[in-house]
Amino acid sequence: MFEKPETTAEAPIEIARYAVFGQPIAHSRSPAIHRLFAQAEHIALRYDPIEAGPAEFPRRLAQFAADGGRGANITLPLKAAAHAACRTHGAHARRSGVANTITRRDDGTWHGDNTDGLGLVADIAERLRLDLRGRRTLVLGAGGAAQGVLSALLEAGVESILIANRTPERADALADRIGDPARVHTAYWDGLRDAGAFDLVLNATSAGHAGTALDLPFSILAPRALAYDMNYGSAAIGFTAWARAGEAGHVADGLGMLVEQAAESFRIWHGRRPDTESVYRQLRRELDA
Repeated sequence: MFEKPETTAEAPIEIARYAVFGQPIAHSRSPAIHRLFAQAEHIALRYDPIEAGPAEFPRRLAQFAADGGRGANITLPLKAAAHAACRTHGAHARRSGVANTITRRDDGTWHGDNTDGLGLVADIAERLRLDLRGRRTLVLGAGGAAQGVLSALLEAGVESILIANRTPERADALADRIGDPARVHTAYWDGLRDAGAFDLVLNATSAGHAGTALDLPFSILAPRALAYDMNYGSAAIGFTAWARAGEAGHVADGLGMLVEQAAESFRIWHGRRPDTESVYRQLRRELDA
């Protein structure tokens, strides 16, 4: 008599868990972007949007970790809270004080990075094919979005950065944190008419999300200036319309930055940077439809 071979159940395949935290979060394109990257790179993962405000974030992050979460992207209004939740930080997160990419270490602690600035520089230099070196730069806003990109702009070689914010104290605090007084300065919002012209005007405010119009003089646009809104979709319409009316040499929204910073996060988590162009084109078609 032959014995029946012993059978064993196959162990379930573990799917790596990732997420994006923010409030609001339903509009986020990050889940779609990372799923497209994962498909292209043949990586199995789960990537979910998780709604959380500053008060709920520590609890939601702890639950995510308990459920096996390995990494997360962080968007408004949680980038400072994410930085505080991390025990260690990469250079850009450490200098800026905000984190948009966090990774759980083997010991259970979180490591924080910031890929926003790298994404912005990659979009401008590689997709738009514009040289950032020597550009006199105006940054509108001093919140988490602005914090995350200043050090990368300085490393890319901009000549100077002027930070304008409706609350001057926040602009001053951000400039002090960056620690480059020779190149980083601040200005009163109401004084922009006398600030001169800039080669790069970067909108890092959340005015577009709130439906608030920015009162900006056309005099801040130098000939052939790049006017760049870090927002995308409907939130960027007001600023980009103003820039076109002011005859800026180049006008762009932040969709390319979104894709490029996501690719940097993907590289941190998975060890390789995916191609971004096909994902960008797909998202652009969806936004323009």
